Amino acid sequence: MMFIMIILASYRFTHLIVFDKITEFIRKPFLKQKTISDHGHEKTKKVPDSKLGYLLNCYWCAGVWSAIIFGLGYILYPTIFIPAIFIFAIAGGQTILETFVGVGTKAIQALNKHSEN
Repeated sequence: MMFIMIILASYRFTHLIVFDKITEFIRKPFLKQKTISDHGHEKTKKVPDSKLGYLLNCYWCAGVWSAIIFGLGYILYPTIFIPAIFIFAIAGGQTILETFVGVGTKAIQALNKHSEN
């Protein structure tokens, strides 16, 4: 059970670091603006300007480090990490459930619109 909790905690922590708005201030100093020309249209996007910037924007990379932090933290300092793992695991499980519920709700709405037409 603890293994599953560490997986969920690592998943949620990774998502927090890489995607969530609340941690944008951590990523922002390691990003630069880059203008990309695509078939005559110019787009500006933020890209990493260092290896740390890449780490903070790469889900796979951050996931490895997140797993290391939670895995070693549980082994070396269980009294500190078990509460954190518990909280992040609940949040990770909730995120996964919300994704399925949200997708299901949107699919039902789309089917209802289609059947009304």
